[in-house]
Amino acid sequence: MPMSADEIRHLIETALPGAQVTIRDLAGDGDHYAAEVVAPQFDGLTRVRQHQLVYDALGGRMGGLLHALQLSTRIPS
Repeated sequence: MPMSADEIRHLIETALPGAQVTIRDLAGDGDHYAAEVVAPQFDGLTRVRQHQLVYDALGGRMGGLLHALQLSTRIPS
């Protein structure tokens, strides 16, 4: 069973308190999402490390319950 957008948002917001998370279902199938994550925890980190923090928040669900996630990260302006 695929993950819901709300579940993805909750996992990220729990792991990165204060993050602003926007999730879009790209294909309408509940299996392909885009996420924009704006978090103060990203300050000073490389883009790769920022993405790793988000993937860590998903707890190994990538490639299983969550098939595809187009990810955009940035620090708050």
